[in-house]
Amino acid sequence: MAAVMEPTSATIARDGLWQANPALVQLLGLCPLLAVSHTFANALGLGLATVLVLTLSSTLVSLLRPLVRPEIRLPLFVLVIAVSVSSVELLVRAWLPELHDAVGVFIPLIATNCVILARAEAFAARQRVSLAALDGLMMGLGFLAVLVIIGAVREVVGHGTLMADMHLLLGEAGRGLRLEILGGQRGLLLAVLPTGAFFALAALVAARNAWQQRVGDTSGTGDSDADDSSRPLTGPEPA
Repeated sequence: MAAVMEPTSATIARDGLWQANPALVQLLGLCPLLAVSHTFANALGLGLATVLVLTLSSTLVSLLRPLVRPEIRLPLFVLVIAVSVSSVELLVRAWLPELHDAVGVFIPLIATNCVILARAEAFAARQRVSLAALDGLMMGLGFLAVLVIIGAVREVVGHGTLMADMHLLLGEAGRGLRLEILGGQRGLLLAVLPTGAFFALAALVAARNAWQQRVGDTSGTGDSDADDSSRPLTGPEPA
């Protein structure tokens, strides 16, 4: 079997943040992306939790790969992801109880986010620990960026405010960050409904595709110059 070329840190960062962004390109993890992103604070909180889970699970999978037989790798990956999600949920419950009350039901659902298992199978199980951790971090940050942008847009258009619920993350100090964008006027109700989330995501995907066409990359996937290890569900089986 031919050896898989080791990706560079720059390639991993580029793929996670832009070329293979899990939300804009792979369209993975749409349930929390659309359900929780009605405010900036909720989107930021769940996005940070997803970053932690992705980084932790990818790191653990890479650490365990020399010890895992191919026949049991998928059950083990699921177990690692479940442990990572449970750990993050306990941290959020202990340190950010108000945020847990607001988005707590969606934190356990991070375990069902397809991008986490996809990165474990396609990348972390084939690369050394440092690259696996970086890949989890960059994919998480790419997901977080889209989540925060959608949350900010929906909160501004729907409520006329920005960062109104930052006390969920920062306590009383976060209340001073509230911005009245529309001067106290009521926003558009459609923006805070699930339909508004679909419109916001569609606008971001369309904007990204238009930019890719403008700069000459019409593939829309970012996989043309990336090695197999950065693709979500392809590549040889791990030894």
